[in-house]
Amino acid sequence: MLFQTNRVIRALALVGSLPLIASCGGGSNDSSPDTGGCSIAEQNSYFLDYMRENYFWYEDIPAGIDPTSYPSVDALLDAIRSPQDRFSYILTEQEYQERFVNAEYIGFGFSSRVVGSRLFLNYVFAESPAANVGMSRGDEIIEIDGVAVATLIANGSLNSALGPAEEGTSVTFSWQKPNGEEQTDVITKTAVETNTVLAVDRFAQDGKDVGYYVLNSFIDRTGADLNSAYDTLVGVDELIIDVRYNGGGLIRYANQAASQAAGNNVIGNPFVSLIYNDKNSDQNNTSLFQLVDGVQQLDLDRVFVLTTGASCSSSELIINGLKPYVDVVVVGQPTCGKPVGQSPQPFCDKRSFVINFETVNADGEGRYFDGLAPQCSAADTLAGDWGVNGDPLLDEAKYFISFGSCSPSAQLNQAQSFSADSQANKQRYNLLEQWRREF
Repeated sequence: MLFQTNRVIRALALVGSLPLIASCGGGSNDSSPDTGGCSIAEQNSYFLDYMRENYFWYEDIPAGIDPTSYPSVDALLDAIRSPQDRFSYILTEQEYQERFVNAEYIGFGFSSRVVGSRLFLNYVFAESPAANVGMSRGDEIIEIDGVAVATLIANGSLNSALGPAEEGTSVTFSWQKPNGEEQTDVITKTAVETNTVLAVDRFAQDGKDVGYYVLNSFIDRTGADLNSAYDTLVGVDELIIDVRYNGGGLIRYANQAASQAAGNNVIGNPFVSLIYNDKNSDQNNTSLFQLVDGVQQLDLDRVFVLTTGASCSSSELIINGLKPYVDVVVVGQPTCGKPVGQSPQPFCDKRSFVINFETVNADGEGRYFDGLAPQCSAADTLAGDWGVNGDPLLDEAKYFISFGSCSPSAQLNQAQSFSADSQANKQRYNLLEQWRREF
């Protein structure tokens, strides 16, 4: 995958009715604590004390750590994080506000993936510079400022060719649509608003009215975006929620998405319980299913969820939270495996997002660190824009709706794909990785 290193980064997965980040998130504290000062040594000393009290795996912190010997709080975090921890990180306050609260970044407005020596678009944000020139999911970028993408990838200069994360940066792109049509245009970076529902569709499948939407993150604007999606889908017989690239976010909006889908089958029942370390067990709490900012509810007793190894945190909560009450058919690849969450902690000009709690559903099920396995296996290949025929994940969900079971090829590939993906998912993953694919 391609990661950008020179732009504002988005942040996390959150929980609850407050800005929690956990498999999602927990409640955030917006008042900065008294760190005694904001020199590097003072920040490090404060952070180590905070970790020893609040870190979910505090017992794994090495003894004899001298916090003043580390050049930054990030370096200290890397030195003391538990071997189990793939998810903790630290943002500047500016990064947190710009990406998580304001839901924007400076860029072209697309997310990309490198496949061998080729560069494809995973998605494009609505009304972004990229969208305005006609780019869409499934397009292949073939040249940047007249240089072949294969050459840029080979010599390691792809990121630099895309330019700094500064408003006004212009780059000439040549790209090819899935139908073979080629286009060339100059695209200029500006502030990109990150709509969290990337697509909504409604179609007939063997006599059933099927709703489908792509949910890309759980941030402050997600409640309104979900409302717009569900307004379009009132009365459907089946629902497919696509979270294949959703790295997580605010737990309350995972709750809203699940509650609007299953409605009276779940509302008022336990959605997720947060369990803190033994020093903070008084903070343990349970959130009930509720509409949050939602209006419409579908009252469905079955929900399809499309996943990959990039489906993390709050995305996994939708699946795990609904399982005790309705039939959840997971299609795709094993999820990222983040049954834990963060309560963002501000200090000086930063916010730490370190693991504070684990999450379990109404049946006490959690600890899925190897990911949640799909019922029907399918690979995420780029057939074109959202909702097109030929998308393996969506096609597999349609097959299940038609025949009541996975396709023969999905059944054959399931065990092998879970084994391979569960190993890949052990690599460090969080929302930062999702956002670093956005340019």
